[in-house]
Amino acid sequence: MFAVSRLGSLLRRCNRTTIVSELKGFSRAYNESSLQSSSRFSVPEHCDRCLISRFSSFQAFKSLPKNLVDHTTRKMSTTAAVLNSTVVEAANSGLKLLVTKGPHAQKAVGIWLFGCAAWVFSLVVLGGITRLTRSGLSMTDWKFTGGLPPLTQEEWVQEFEKYQQSPEYKRINKGMSVEDFKFIYWMEYAHRMWGRGLGLVFSFPFAYFIAKGYITRQLGLRLSALFALGAGQGLIGWWMVKSGLEEPRSEWVQPRVSPYRLATHLTSAFVIYCGILWTALSVVMPEAPSGALNWVHGATKIRRLALPASFIVGLTAVSGAYVAGNDAGHAYNTFPKMGDVWIPDDIFSMEPLIRNFFENTSLVQLNHRILAMTTLSAIGALWFASRRIEVHPAVQSLIGATLGMAALQVTLGLSTLLMYVPTSLASAHQAGALTLLTFMLLLVHTVRKPSPALLKSLASVSKPSTVKVL
Repeated sequence: MFAVSRLGSLLRRCNRTTIVSELKGFSRAYNESSLQSSSRFSVPEHCDRCLISRFSSFQAFKSLPKNLVDHTTRKMSTTAAVLNSTVVEAANSGLKLLVTKGPHAQKAVGIWLFGCAAWVFSLVVLGGITRLTRSGLSMTDWKFTGGLPPLTQEEWVQEFEKYQQSPEYKRINKGMSVEDFKFIYWMEYAHRMWGRGLGLVFSFPFAYFIAKGYITRQLGLRLSALFALGAGQGLIGWWMVKSGLEEPRSEWVQPRVSPYRLATHLTSAFVIYCGILWTALSVVMPEAPSGALNWVHGATKIRRLALPASFIVGLTAVSGAYVAGNDAGHAYNTFPKMGDVWIPDDIFSMEPLIRNFFENTSLVQLNHRILAMTTLSAIGALWFASRRIEVHPAVQSLIGATLGMAALQVTLGLSTLLMYVPTSLASAHQAGALTLLTFMLLLVHTVRKPSPALLKSLASVSKPSTVKVL
């Protein structure tokens, strides 16, 4: 009551217009300092001395006329809304969007690209099953546009006769029936036609979006390069299959495709998948999530750790292609030792020395083991380091999911090895490699550097207030 009476006398002695103008100045100062989460009120320094000495109580401020307080509150809310709108506009103005024509076009292009990425994923898995069932060499010729499969018994017999001339039939599948041949033929035919189907799914919407004006020049060039790489993937696949149709150098060697060509084919598929997925993420998420400047600094630290880990994940996946190309998974089906030793004696038995890293069964499997453990350790170290770094909650959750996927992938690999490479586990292991690569790609994309406009806006918001706090 004492404060109320004193404030009443103050209002009688002071000019009402002066107080209103001072409160407006207080409102502006409050909006500037509210972004710093200040818990104390501040007033301009040039206010009347008697107002400063008697206006230190929050209860006294509540006793002011209601219409005056409501006007001040509305002023503060309006100012904050204008500030937030300005920050958003400043951030968006610095972005180089890959898709024009608004959110509807952005959503349509994003769905299309994610669908193409899922198609490539399934194509890689189907290719792995085709290899595991030894179906890849069942079709002894190749056409760029493809063709109809055998429809009559006579046509099946003709295709089977072609296959009987191949080294694989003579050394491995001799005595196979036509019915057994149909299974491996359908597997390879499905793999090839599924790849050609991807070309249609990619090219027709691409042409439509260009005609509609949705796609910018930058996005158009990027997608054209991916389309050309996808078209070349068919040629690489036939180049790989052709190596398995040639007579082996020794009668004791089983006919199989060149591990170098298999690794090229698989690596090219990984590049296409990562390129489409990265582009899809850039379309639907043109700006990295960064709600605060300290989160941006934390994302920079995470990026420095995630990039080397991503490289190790990719290198491990490529080394798996050499394991498959040399059938190295069927040797040394023990862990952690390789047979009775930690390191086999014949890891450098080939000449020249470099051949051992790509053709020597013992060294190829040893390298894959070491890289797998290195991958798990690198992602585990990334997760441990991220616990001490202040980052966006989504980034922290993504790192935890990546660590879980890495542990699952190692488990699948060990199970595949110890159970002598069953088709189900081996195909799941290959799908796991691509899934882990997806997690790492998503992480690197999420912690990428924000646009200059967003960095500038976040820096301006985080500047300390110049208003003096009582």
